[in-house]
Amino acid sequence: MKQSKFNWIRSNEPIQEELINWLKAHGLSEQLAPLLANRKITSAEGLTEYFYPTLDSLHDPYKLYDMDKAVSRLYEAIEAGQKIVIYGDYDADGITSTTVMKEAIELVGGDVSYFLPNRFDHGYGPNIAVYETLINEGAELIVTVDNGVTGHEAIEYAKSRGVDVIVTDHHELPQELPEPYALIHPKHPKGSYPFGDLAGVGVAFKVATALLEEVPVELLDLVAIGTIADLVSLTGENRTLVKHGLSLMKQTDRIGLNALMDIAKIDKSSLTSESVGFGIGPRLNAIGRIGDATPGVALMSTFDEEEAIELASFIQKKNEERQAIVASISQEALAIVDQMGEQPIYLIAKEGWNEGVLGIVASQVVQKTNKPSIILSINPATGMAKGSGRSIEQINLYELLSEVNDDLVKFGGHHMAAGMTIEQDKLTSIQEQLRQRILELDIDFSKGQPLEVEDYLSLDQLDVAFVETIQALGPFGTDNPSPIFLFENGKSIGAKAIGTDQKHLKFQYQTPTTTLDVIGFGYGPQLMEVESANELAIVGELAVNEWNGNKKVQLMLKDYGINETQVFDYREKLHLLPELLTLPNTFYVLFDGKNLNQFKDIPKEHLLMISNQVSLSSYAGIAQSVVFLDCPDEEQQLLEVVQALQVERVYLLLYSKEQCYLNGMPSREAFGKLFKLVQTKQEIDVRYKLHDLAKFLNVEFHTIIFMINVLFDLKFVTIENGVMSKVTQTNFTPLSASNVFQRRERKMKTEKFLLYSNIAELEKWLFQ
Repeated sequence: MKQSKFNWIRSNEPIQEELINWLKAHGLSEQLAPLLANRKITSAEGLTEYFYPTLDSLHDPYKLYDMDKAVSRLYEAIEAGQKIVIYGDYDADGITSTTVMKEAIELVGGDVSYFLPNRFDHGYGPNIAVYETLINEGAELIVTVDNGVTGHEAIEYAKSRGVDVIVTDHHELPQELPEPYALIHPKHPKGSYPFGDLAGVGVAFKVATALLEEVPVELLDLVAIGTIADLVSLTGENRTLVKHGLSLMKQTDRIGLNALMDIAKIDKSSLTSESVGFGIGPRLNAIGRIGDATPGVALMSTFDEEEAIELASFIQKKNEERQAIVASISQEALAIVDQMGEQPIYLIAKEGWNEGVLGIVASQVVQKTNKPSIILSINPATGMAKGSGRSIEQINLYELLSEVNDDLVKFGGHHMAAGMTIEQDKLTSIQEQLRQRILELDIDFSKGQPLEVEDYLSLDQLDVAFVETIQALGPFGTDNPSPIFLFENGKSIGAKAIGTDQKHLKFQYQTPTTTLDVIGFGYGPQLMEVESANELAIVGELAVNEWNGNKKVQLMLKDYGINETQVFDYREKLHLLPELLTLPNTFYVLFDGKNLNQFKDIPKEHLLMISNQVSLSSYAGIAQSVVFLDCPDEEQQLLEVVQALQVERVYLLLYSKEQCYLNGMPSREAFGKLFKLVQTKQEIDVRYKLHDLAKFLNVEFHTIIFMINVLFDLKFVTIENGVMSKVTQTNFTPLSASNVFQRRERKMKTEKFLLYSNIAELEKWLFQ
């Protein structure tokens, strides 16, 4: 049995006739109806807006609070020839926001330059020292993009120097707002803008629209990139901006963007939001994570093809560096998580970690543990720990950190993510405070994060045309995810790990009537689990795989569950023992205490020694898995343990030191030869002669020990101080009368069944 990583929420909303009629009237497949119903998109007006968003539907930028003041001040600066500086941010949203604002001001003749802060030198948002430098260098108007609502001190400083600041931002508003010349934010408390989920680049685009007095269509490619990369809601106005932006990207003449797509191996003709989210966004984010993000703006705005290729190559290299850094820190962080054990929240801090990538690392910890995680880098010179946190659906990280705000140097963020600075000597205290607050919420972490799945589809209904039809629901992203489909009561066939490091999994999902190709990125380690399942449920996104002109439906695996007790075949694979030691809630059964030396790494608190008459009933309900380390004398012993523990998984290692079945029973002639040797020699020092005896009789080393024990058991010989001696007078007794002989017969029968039966036969024997 394997519980799914996510908590699958099955969507099955009723389908209205109005929805079916609308799809028919617009030549769209009726198969989309359940998907649309589950998304609550059923009215004619909602459907039209969803499938055919037009730029005419964009909201009036002047509905944003202070927009009129901002545009007036910009025109004033442009007409007066004042030096305008755009103060951006170091992520993909900040890079595209800066480029949009820069190009818009240039189009109306403004003298404009830009500055992107360095994450490590300047931190996020307005910085007094930087503002001072910019003003000393002649800045007469500062325009922030994708930042500014927390920049009270820097903004006040600029005002004291007679320099106006226009703030354009979309981040969480603090309780007390700064007082710049103009503050443009879609959720401004004094505003009434109809859509509050614009990205930073979306807000910059609104300013550009007002400044240019028309929708600057040529900037929509940048808007799409920033909006997708910043993971804001892809609904409403954002959906319109991204859909039109993606169309523009397919035919864009932006030299730098084309160079970046080429190096990322993105096919423009089949460009999707996923292409941007996984191919372009991470590369632009990478340069700001490990250094200066300024080359990102240079790339997006260059007119020089040679410079574009050079910058794209530089960004590609930085992305590869970022990936290596993330892999290294993630490995360290996850090792610390294992040492910490079960916690309601993980707060991990260490010197030397690159703080620019800690949000990615925190996400990986969340994926593994299903718990909120905060990963920090300690600066021993300042005594400060800086980093990022990521959360789960059930816990609002911003609200959680707000409860300990007095102990934080600073923080900011939202429901699922946050950045923060904490004094090093307060880390333990804050960890405990956060732990206690989460415990008070009484959250059931075992269920995993919710994942909405479509469960109306059968494999028989799948074809390439249907999967291609689903793309009409795009662009996909936050709040408009690609549909996740659920398939149950099947099994895998032909499962194999693929990739240079065997990290990924490929198999066919089989039901009684048909099969479906499945690819699971990152699921390679679960090969044995998936291939042994007979009641496998899978969820994932449907895609079309095209090879040599042939198209075939495949599922991109998102999660899986197994609704049966499973048996895993590790028989006599001692080299795989280390991976069995990492299993959670697992107990390890040892039948023969003589084998203990072979398994000295097993934690004592999880080792069940059957020879010690351990009470199995006390472990029922605690153990989820059991590993049988060695082979019992009788198969019934193993069955009794399984029935007593009621586990979900059984791992069969079944080490056999003697290899009774493989070596067989020594012949009567061999016993006779040994007996005759004893009679002839009268005394044999078995402490030193066992190997010689085995060679003389042509048997295995463990077999000669068994033969001597049989003779001793039948009182044909005596053994004292390691010396085997003949018995002067013996009565004829058949070998089969020996308890030792009988035990080996039973052991041979047991080993034949447990070690050499098909695993499916063993599974049936154990549970049916």
